[in-house]
Amino acid sequence: MTYTGTVEVGGPAEVRDAGDLEITKFAVGDLANNVYLLRCVLTGERMLIDAADDAERILAELDGAPLARIVTTHWHPDHWNALAAVKEATGAETLASPVDAEHIHVPTDQHVAAGARVRVGSCELEVVEIAGHTPGSIALAYDDPDGIVHLFTGDSLFPGGVGKTWAEEDFATLIDEVETKIFGRFPDDTHFYPGHGNDSTLGAERPHLPEWRERGW
Repeated sequence: MTYTGTVEVGGPAEVRDAGDLEITKFAVGDLANNVYLLRCVLTGERMLIDAADDAERILAELDGAPLARIVTTHWHPDHWNALAAVKEATGAETLASPVDAEHIHVPTDQHVAAGARVRVGSCELEVVEIAGHTPGSIALAYDDPDGIVHLFTGDSLFPGGVGKTWAEEDFATLIDEVETKIFGRFPDDTHFYPGHGNDSTLGAERPHLPEWRERGW
């Protein structure tokens, strides 16, 4: 099946071939959070991005396969409601930014900051710090050696705008960080995967950056 990136709570997962990395996307919970299960094609090792909710569904997607680690993109509870249950069931290592980790009610086994490399078998994802939505929000970038960059942005970047902020200074921080650390670094064909809703590419969103900055959200 052709990958579309469109998923619904209770609906089937979408699976994308990204070279040596397989990306499985599905939605869970009252806020329709996206969960991303990454699998190294060469070794079979698996990693989860945001154990957001519905541990039963997450474990069903694993289908009994081992899970090496769980990365939490930021401290908001809708992104880690199932973390304790999934960790207990799988023994997976938990990773998060040291800035946000204190607010996540499950112990973080490994703190990851800007430039850190998170492995999934033979594949490697780079941690990109994007402050604003929360002080310690992170994104994860997988640069497929034979393809494009795949960027998991949490709630920092969506199709149509940056993530929610609650103060002018936080919006200013977030738009600056997104513009410099994401749009200023990665090419237009970069495909990004947000914490809720559909995917997009940086090329599709780049022309709208001045509009986002002007409107203030």
